[in-house]
Parts: sequence; structure tokens; C-alpha cells
Amino acid sequence: MVVTASSAKAFSTKEGAVPFLQIRRVVKQFDEVFAVDDVSLDIQQGEIFALLGSSGCGKSTLLRMLAGFEVPTSGQIMLAGKDIVSLAPYERPINMMFQSYALFPHLSVWDNIAFGLRRDAMPKAEIEARVDQMLELVQLKAYAKRKPHQLSGGQQQRVALARSLAKRPQLLLLDEPLGALDAKLRERTQLELVDIIEQVGVTCVMVTHDQEEAMVMATRIGVMSEGKILQIGRPSDIYETPNCRFVADFIGSVNLFKGTVDVDEADHVVINSPDCLHYVSHGITGTAGMTVHVAVRPEKMTIQLERPQDDERESPEQVGFNIAQGVIKDLAYLGSLTTYHVQLDGTATVVKVTHTNAARHDASQLTWGDRVYVWWCGSDVVVLTR
Repeated sequence: MVVTASSAKAFSTKEGAVPFLQIRRVVKQFDEVFAVDDVSLDIQQGEIFALLGSSGCGKSTLLRMLAGFEVPTSGQIMLAGKDIVSLAPYERPINMMFQSYALFPHLSVWDNIAFGLRRDAMPKAEIEARVDQMLELVQLKAYAKRKPHQLSGGQQQRVALARSLAKRPQLLLLDEPLGALDAKLRERTQLELVDIIEQVGVTCVMVTHDQEEAMVMATRIGVMSEGKILQIGRPSDIYETPNCRFVADFIGSVNLFKGTVDVDEADHVVINSPDCLHYVSHGITGTAGMTVHVAVRPEKMTIQLERPQDDERESPEQVGFNIAQGVIKDLAYLGSLTTYHVQLDGTATVVKVTHTNAARHDASQLTWGDRVYVWWCGSDVVVLTR
């Protein structure tokens, strides 16, 4: 995966603005297990925030505590300045859209959207106006009389979203919102969903294990593991500057080299690993002698048959660094790009390199068994100390 920016519009808040949703040192313990372990998080009004992590990391438990389906063992949850921990789910200005959509099969699209409004005893004329508005928003006015089983998966997803937005919640929660869709439909629906949420202006918290879904939809991402949030940032920040090996490895693909810091200067670092000498064109002072990991994304690497010329390198001082030789052990042609797996000489290390197939017929295409050079720039290296 090569995704470095969200499709969501640039999000910014006034300096010093009070967060719309404040999660303060929230803990949820089941017997001896901490499902959510001392999580603190601020989310601004109008933001689409993604909780990203593998199964069992605590993201769904945190979402259920926001909805009121679980009660924190300790901690505080503030929404628009009000503590909502003691409120029942139906007392919270929050709606949740589930992965299964939970549409009523015996009701029409129109009646599914109107269901919650009728439960709130809203006047009939207001219900009709609100439902028509939601149908217009999700572009399903022509399907108002259909039953859910007469709709495609993407259309059912939009009905569920319209029903969630009809009551005009202050906070919208999305639980794996596109998990029931096939890959092609999911890709298209991601963009539609973001557009609808941004039109309404509702604050949104979503949970997903799909990295690409989070990168495309969210203005910010919180990566979770074992009940803790390891890093929070914009999609590009999370991808380009991960703060630990777990985040680097979980978001997209990455090559990790273990080594020792030999040179530690203000403007560069040299790291010695069994695979090669790494030159990092920025400082990480205070790490001389430390064991660290060097992270390089596959698309940042260049692969070729001939050793690169000195003038191909980023700068003269990097000649001889960030280069290794090996043999192509495997490759995968994926249409827009080819992925090469290169076994480096003298070590058990296999690096992954992606090459964009810009030309329809590439005469220099590499294949299995070729001896190649793999190299990269010092500015594309991230050094991880944990």
C-alpha cells in the first residue's frame, strides 16, 4: 500500500480551541485483562477520527464506551463540555452505525430512516421533511419504497448512514463501516461516505482494521495496540514518520534493518547494520552506541542491475551508504506496480522493493534470479528507537 494523504479535506482548528470530545485516562478492565489501558484523546468538532488496529486491540471497546454500551472502569468522557459517562445510550446525542447496518428487513428505505424520528415522537411533517432531506443527501430518493434486500451493499450502507444522521447527532460512531462490502465497492464508497459526513459537518469517530480505509477517510488516525494508543497524527504523519516499529510495520509495508549508531551528529547519523551502512540525513542526538532500527518504505527504494553512479545519489557524502546487493528471490506483478523481494548478500535479510510500471512495455524489466543493487536516500530513512 502506498497511501500518504487522506482524501478528506484539510482539517484545522483555532489555536486553543476546546476539544469537542475529550477522553481522559479511560480504562476498561475485564477481569484481569485491560481492554483499554489509560487512553487519553482529544477530538475536535467536525473531525473524522479513525481508531486503527488489529482485532483485540481495544478500539471497538473504546467505541462502545463512547456509545454507552460499556461503562469505563475509570476515566472521564466529555462531549461538548459535558461528562457523559453516567448517561444511558439513549440519553446521549450520539448515533452509531454498525458493520451489519442493522436495517429492518420488513421496512422500506423511507421507513428505516424515519424509525428513530418516530420513536422520538417528532411531528409528522418534520419527519417527512427530514427523511426527504436524508434521501437527497445519500442520493436514494428513487429507492425510497424499496426494502433493504432489494438494494446493493453500497446502497444499504447509505441507508444506514442516512438513518444514523437523521436524528442530527452531535457525534457519529462508525463500527467497521465498510467491512461488509467487496473491495471495489469499498474503494468507491469510502469517498462517498467522506463527502456525506463533511456535507453534514458531524464529528465522527470510526474504528477499522483496514489501514487504507483509515488513510483515505480520516483527518487523523490513532493507532492502537494492546489497549493503548501508540501514535496519533494525520495519515501522512503516521505513514511517513512512525514513532515505533509496530506503527511502521502495521501501516503499509516497511523494511526494517537492525543496527548500531556509529556517528551521531546534529545534521546526520550513521548506523552500522549487518546489511549495509545507513546514512540518515537528519540528527537524532543522544543515540550514539544505541541499538536502533532503520525503517525504509519499499517505494522509497530503487532497484537496478548496475551499481548507481555517484551523481545519482542524493549528495556526495552519501556515496557508499544506503546501498546493498542481492538476488531477486520473488516478484509479484500487480499491474500498476511490481513488487520485488531481494535476498541481500551475506545475510538472511529479504527486502521488499516496489517499482511503478510507468511504461506499458519496460525493456529493462527485472526477473527471478537477477543480481541487483538496491539503494535509497538518507532523507527517506526513519530511525526507530523503540
